[in-house]
Amino acid sequence: MKKTMLLFVTLFVVQFTFAQQHKNNQYVADGETIKATLYHDNGMVAQTGFYTKDNVLDGHWISYDAQGNTTAVARYDKGLKVGTWMFYQGDSIKQVTYQNSDIAEVKTWSVTDTRVVSNRP
Repeated sequence: MKKTMLLFVTLFVVQFTFAQQHKNNQYVADGETIKATLYHDNGMVAQTGFYTKDNVLDGHWISYDAQGNTTAVARYDKGLKVGTWMFYQGDSIKQVTYQNSDIAEVKTWSVTDTRVVSNRP
């Protein structure tokens, strides 16, 4: 009986601790847009960005890994991918330029020497 009770208490503490770390995604009206903050299971921010009132991605979006490091910076214009997006992957940075939601250009840099490694769509 003591072992069962100890197991129950241990599981309760683990469950309670996890519940304290996990945050619910937040959506806040901000004029004509809705600001979104999405979270990883560990409570760290996963993404921030905006939606239109019609639930379409709009404006700047930033993605983060579970440790809080930036993994991507993007821009939408009423659901279309626009402008230059940056993707951070280990020792490299990819710069992807969009036109009409299509990839127009991709550049990749090595973080250690900042030279362009490739330049192809």
